Amino acid sequence: MTTTPIASWNSAGALAPKFKPFIRQTIANSRQWEWIPPDLQEAVQVVSHVLPFRTNEYVMDHLIDWSNIPDDPIYRLTFPHRDMLAPDDYAQLRELVLGRANQQALTELVRRIRMRMNPHPAGQMTHNVPRVNDAPLKGLQHKYKETVLFFPSAGQTCHAYCTFCFRWPQFVGMDDMKFDAKESHELASYLRMHPEVTDVLITGGDPLIMNTRSLEAYIEPLLAPDLAHIQNIRIGTKSVAYWPQRFVTDRDADDLLRLFERVVDSGKNMAIMGHYNHAVELRPDIAQQAVKRIVGTGATLRMQGPLIRHINEDPRSWAELWQTGVRLGAIPYYMFVERDTGPREYFQLPLARAHEIFQQAYQMVSGLSRTVRGPSMSAFPGKVVIDGIANIGGEKVFALQFLQARNADWVRKPFYARFDPKATWMDELKPAFGKDKFFFEEEGGSRSEYGAEPPGQRKVIPLISARQDEALRGGGTGGSAAAAGCGARTPA
Repeated sequence: MTTTPIASWNSAGALAPKFKPFIRQTIANSRQWEWIPPDLQEAVQVVSHVLPFRTNEYVMDHLIDWSNIPDDPIYRLTFPHRDMLAPDDYAQLRELVLGRANQQALTELVRRIRMRMNPHPAGQMTHNVPRVNDAPLKGLQHKYKETVLFFPSAGQTCHAYCTFCFRWPQFVGMDDMKFDAKESHELASYLRMHPEVTDVLITGGDPLIMNTRSLEAYIEPLLAPDLAHIQNIRIGTKSVAYWPQRFVTDRDADDLLRLFERVVDSGKNMAIMGHYNHAVELRPDIAQQAVKRIVGTGATLRMQGPLIRHINEDPRSWAELWQTGVRLGAIPYYMFVERDTGPREYFQLPLARAHEIFQQAYQMVSGLSRTVRGPSMSAFPGKVVIDGIANIGGEKVFALQFLQARNADWVRKPFYARFDPKATWMDELKPAFGKDKFFFEEEGGSRSEYGAEPPGQRKVIPLISARQDEALRGGGTGGSAAAAGCGARTPA
């Protein structure tokens, strides 16, 4: 079986490949499917009933080393695996999927498994959604004073799905947990009421799944004179890795770059927040060409991604990624700690190991790449970075600080946690030096100015884990873990 790209003519008159996705129902049509052993094929068909699965021809043809599956990092990044579910859950799910007899039982089991996966961490549903006239604004989040997140409804999918993605509920039909805004006028109206906001992050899904005309309809209102306080317009996207053709050969690629130029010409910064997870994603010529075209418009491209077990534990991969990005004009920005949601046991690494990997990668690069920050946890209180591991007063500790926080007074305020070689997230850390609580857990320590504060909510930020919260609430439904303020993983 040979592959002939479905093609169209782009604006430059060159023959361009057409985007071709694959999902559970169509993956068997790909030429690579027959290269996948039967047990791995089964895992894709079974696990994708719980977690989202979508890949595309570019990822499969150019990023995956098919001689190295299932251990190839991009294969693990985009294809579901059996070990992402608990053994009992997989066995029950397998029986129902392959038996095809009881659709209702399958639907109920899938729902139960998903709800145990902390589907909306870090207070996204309860504390980050702004309110106007006591009504929540659908499709907006306002966690930090300076930055508003906007989720356009047309951008609620991606060119391919990452198996670790902390916004996986957006893609699996959990409509009660979906962020999407149908209109752009509410964003502009909200921003006019909040002159302290300097940054708007357009996110998803992936906004660059939209055509340029649709994206333009969301961005143009932000260039109005009465929104001069908006200095930075950001777009969070994985297209730089999964579909770099979006910036090079797509029919409206040139229109997209002209849109970036208009933002820059208006006096604002156009920041593309590029999600990269492995050095291989930046090796293809077209991926490097995409970076050059983006920065050639005057926009900035910042590189960020989480540290993920099975995928990017090699410090050399991170060093290569940052060095290549800098050479092309991109800015290394964040190494995140993978969030406490979805198949977390499959992906999580001890914080001590995360710091070791970051430190080793950091030592391999020059100062131009050392703009990167990490390892950073986007937890309920804010972005917490592990600055180091030290011995102070005879006690081994993690040295921590907030890079961003719900309370601005916490930013850059150092604090310490007892060293725990097994801890993987904030809620597993204990204060050092005999203290009972971290400073931000103390009464009066929390301030939630923009999110919805439930009546009677204590003004503290407890670091309760998703699993503890589930036990306390008897299994829970809906966003219980988020309501309790448990730690959560990936950029906010």
